[in-house]
Amino acid sequence: MKAENSQELKPETLIAEKAEHYSLSTLFKHWEWMLVGLIIAVVLVNTNLSPYFLNANNLSRTSSDFMEIGLMMLPMVFIIVTGNIDLSVASNMGMSASFMGLLHNMGVNIWVAALAGLLLGTLGGVLNGYLVGRVKLPALVVTLGTYAFFRGLAYGFLGDQAARNYPPEFTYFGQGKVFGTLVPFSVALFAVLAILFGLVLHKTTFGRYLYAIGNNENAAIYSGVPVSKIKFRIYVLSGFISALAGLILAARFGSTRPDNGTGLELSVITAAVLGGLDINGGKGTMYGAALSLLLIGLLKFGMGLMNIQSQVQSMVVGLLLIISILLPHFVSQISSIRKDRIRWKSILAIVAVVLVFAAFFAFFFWSRAAVIASV
Repeated sequence: MKAENSQELKPETLIAEKAEHYSLSTLFKHWEWMLVGLIIAVVLVNTNLSPYFLNANNLSRTSSDFMEIGLMMLPMVFIIVTGNIDLSVASNMGMSASFMGLLHNMGVNIWVAALAGLLLGTLGGVLNGYLVGRVKLPALVVTLGTYAFFRGLAYGFLGDQAARNYPPEFTYFGQGKVFGTLVPFSVALFAVLAILFGLVLHKTTFGRYLYAIGNNENAAIYSGVPVSKIKFRIYVLSGFISALAGLILAARFGSTRPDNGTGLELSVITAAVLGGLDINGGKGTMYGAALSLLLIGLLKFGMGLMNIQSQVQSMVVGLLLIISILLPHFVSQISSIRKDRIRWKSILAIVAVVLVFAAFFAFFFWSRAAVIASV
């Protein structure tokens, strides 16, 4: 009898009994699967609307347009998972590229100038990390300040001028293809870094610390998690990657201006949040963020082929962001409905989601018809 009781109390048995049984409905509660569905829908719709959508050269060209956003998004995922934010990434990008451009205009070797730009961007991350991690100032306030400070330095370096005439071996990093294929170097770089960042986030102790901080920072501190050090490191990492993205952007354009990357911080945050990250921290995956970037890229590319205005494209992405916030709430409300009880909150959530989708499609087709009529 004792042997039987000991077998019944095995942890494996208890876990198996309590484990969630995944069904098709449970599977689709995960936002990543919804992103996959949206990507497939976007591909099918755009393929029918434009014969140029699946053109390999077009896809290769447009994919490189979003890689700077993708690169800055990777450390932003770490930061948002901890419940923090970095509004200075695009300004850091412009500052680092402008400093490199200034040195290049002064006759400094391009590789020395590029290393100096990377160092300056990393120092910008050190400043953010010190103020947020060590001094414990609010991340929103700190990065809003450095957002303006870094951009001001960019204009101080170049003023109204631009840095041009970069050598071909440097512009390869923004314009070149890998081994003569159609895969841009920037896309290959993003893919490698995305895998590395994903492994760190989901397969290491450091990644678990990030989620612990985002779920309950005080509890993480009492559990022995080095919260200050981790915050400092992820902001330093963000500064380095932002500088790297600035160099890639300069190589792609073949020139540098102090306003390079202006406004991209919102696109970076949008891609991360649309990927399922909770802005309050503690939730989200790197896979979802990567799928979100792919969805936004394909969506904007398809709308560009149909001559839809950039303002409308921004509104469509904004609507998707609203949907990404509403849908998890909608699913949780539906799952909490009793068999014989209907909650008014659930009904309102359903109505809200339906209205958002209806507005999305109505505005999409109205805009397209208006553009076609004006041609």
